[in-house]
Amino acid sequence: MKRFSAAASLLVGVLGAVLVGACASPQSDQADAAKPVQPYSADIRRTADGIPHIRANDWGSLGYGTGYAQAQDNLCTLADAFVTYRGERSAQFGADARPPAAASFGQPRNLDADFFFRFVADKDAVARFRTAQTPTMRALVEGFAAGYDRYLDELHAGRFAGAHAACASAAWLRPIDADDVYRRLIAATLAGGEAHFVEAIASAKPPQPGAAHADSGTSTSTSTSTSTSTTSAIDIAPERFEIAQRAGIGSNAMAFGAGKTREGASLLFGNPHWFWQGPDRFYETQLTIPGKLDVAGATFLGVPVVMIGFNDNVAWTHTVSQARRFGIFQLALVPGAPTHYLYDGRDQAMQAVPVTVQVRGGDGALTSVTRTLYRSRFGPLIDLSSMSPALAWNAQHAFALRDVNADNARVFENFLAWGGAKSLDDFIAIQKRNAATPWVNTFAIGRNDARVWFADIGAMPGVSDALAQTCTPPLGRAFDAKAPGVPFLDGSKSACEWQSAAGAPQAHALGVAQMPSLLRDDYVGNFNGSYWLTNPAAPLTGFPRVAGITGTPQTLRTRLGHALGAQLQAEPGGVTRAALEQGVLSSGSMSEMLLRKPVLDALCKGDAQDSAPDAADVALACKVLAQWDGTARSDARGANLWDEFWRRASQLPAQKLYQVPFDPAAPLVTPSGLNTGDAATMATLRHALAESVRALRGFGFEADSTRGQLLYTQRGAARVPLYGGCNDAGYFTVVCAQHPLNAGGYAMDGSGHGDSYLQVVSFGKNGVDADTMLAHSLSDDPASPHYSDATREFARGSWQRFRFSEREIEADSALSVTSVRAEAGAGR
Repeated sequence: MKRFSAAASLLVGVLGAVLVGACASPQSDQADAAKPVQPYSADIRRTADGIPHIRANDWGSLGYGTGYAQAQDNLCTLADAFVTYRGERSAQFGADARPPAAASFGQPRNLDADFFFRFVADKDAVARFRTAQTPTMRALVEGFAAGYDRYLDELHAGRFAGAHAACASAAWLRPIDADDVYRRLIAATLAGGEAHFVEAIASAKPPQPGAAHADSGTSTSTSTSTSTSTTSAIDIAPERFEIAQRAGIGSNAMAFGAGKTREGASLLFGNPHWFWQGPDRFYETQLTIPGKLDVAGATFLGVPVVMIGFNDNVAWTHTVSQARRFGIFQLALVPGAPTHYLYDGRDQAMQAVPVTVQVRGGDGALTSVTRTLYRSRFGPLIDLSSMSPALAWNAQHAFALRDVNADNARVFENFLAWGGAKSLDDFIAIQKRNAATPWVNTFAIGRNDARVWFADIGAMPGVSDALAQTCTPPLGRAFDAKAPGVPFLDGSKSACEWQSAAGAPQAHALGVAQMPSLLRDDYVGNFNGSYWLTNPAAPLTGFPRVAGITGTPQTLRTRLGHALGAQLQAEPGGVTRAALEQGVLSSGSMSEMLLRKPVLDALCKGDAQDSAPDAADVALACKVLAQWDGTARSDARGANLWDEFWRRASQLPAQKLYQVPFDPAAPLVTPSGLNTGDAATMATLRHALAESVRALRGFGFEADSTRGQLLYTQRGAARVPLYGGCNDAGYFTVVCAQHPLNAGGYAMDGSGHGDSYLQVVSFGKNGVDADTMLAHSLSDDPASPHYSDATREFARGSWQRFRFSEREIEADSALSVTSVRAEAGAGR
């Protein structure tokens, strides 16, 4: 075991402070000099899988060990993220570049990202968030920043030769303080609302006086026309409102009650489909303060608490919720004053906020760019002209965004409380008391508890259906057709304000009774559909539309997820851990299950169309798909061809593609069947088969290429073949490169997402039994032994038993321990 003495660690910290001084700004130097350093002491115990089991005796020290460990594994990603949250990307990387990987705020131009974060996470927002935290959370945050800086000091002192080569000498690799961590927490909190609208907030500006069209700051023209009295004349382009505006970002979750399992203990599966790179990727850890906290699982980088995981009494996971966490208010402007609006007939001035961003030019020189952004009583002004000219800020109206989570500083306090929950009932009580989950559903089980819990109880706009019906203007009704459930209300009347539920922990939010939850003894599951079919045998209804939409077609992944849940429950003797772990990685797709055989039956008969131009390619496609085993395992031949076919076939409207239309009374088995009676549909699908063969061939791939030849991640000089596919084709095992096929195949490197942190958890007589995976591995550093090890285990479908108890940790033959200490008054 490797142990660092307190004296040696202190000496390295002092030397590192001297060496890193040139990288810190004068302002941060003064702040560091003025602030006494707290005493911290933590042990970072790494088991063979590299997972840090961090133990300390106080909250500040636990944060210190966590910050140190996260920096040790992911310094470059973290440092780049802190540049983003400070609004300094343009100063470091230029205005027009973009962050290197997608995140919950998208992948905007640096200049837009800088204006956004300097506006929504300014010093006042940080101060409000900080003040709202308990002393415990503040100690964790301050300790995290100190631990991160401690690692940075040691790196600059030459302690870790060859580590973090991508950023070790970069000018933007700088110390952080607690406010940097708070900005990171704010960014995560807003991921279901304001983070959807980075460009729309950063570019919003009033029309020029006398201009015929409002200048939106984008290439899209705007209009000065007022809203119409009907929606027929309003053309609003489709817009995605998934987290980070990326289809497929979400999760799978299932929980089975004790009566449904062979072991007689409740069983939980959780699997976020999340980012493999970038600031929001998951980090696996265990956090322990003897007698106070002992929790393990995963968290976002830069966050000092476990967000998905388990202790010895409870286990929980999340899926991205379909509830709307934001709303839009249409402002009626004062004539001749486009930055003033009417509220109950009174003139209200918008708050003008000058924001200045430093921009580095091609010659390396810095220049200042200033924009004036605006806030209303509801929230920031936004430019929606890219959706429609009717949604431009013009002389008559403007639009403001309200994010319910802008007033929700309880998020991470809630996660911390869950980490210490003593039972499922305790867990549920914490959730109901805080109503803090920002944009996710929750699933949980408890030790010696036969029940399973689902809830979408968190921060949710206080908009009843009656309020929406009364207060939605014509533009809002047109908007609802594209984004159902998003409150789009008349901002000129106080009667149209979001309502405040009695007893809710924040104003303008729904109460617990108005949000869906379900406590059962058999099964709950969610695959990013609404709460409606959490248990298909007992559909949930009767909640406001803002909480999610019911009675609508379900995604293919939702249909496959519930089918898998039913199949597992139907096994003789009940659900087993082994069957669950195998089933969730089986890599089949619902599109294949529904339509491969009908497509082959209809298009592969070799009839009179054999002489058609597509005949040879159709014949080859038919042969490959007929021999395919129907999976997307890494060695499967046919999945690549099917996905290219499905990408084209799924462009057909459902009524054209399917024979049986969607039936709300049978939502998990409809629509279904192939519409073979429509000649145009058949011709389109036949051509799609041929085009799919040609698309693969055009990039140098055979029609029967294996999945792993195209779907892979590059780790150093080696490719790691992968399995699964994208959400659109209905894969339950999501490993999605997102981009269309190209010469690199479907490479997960860059902005890929999918299975990330996976866990299967139950409780035995000795406490928690957890098997986990971290598909993208623990570290972003190619020099780390944990840069690709977990990815290779995931590629093999190999679950790892999590070493949770002290006995299990200490028994690990590869255990290494790093002790990090900071004496009171010492430091930089």
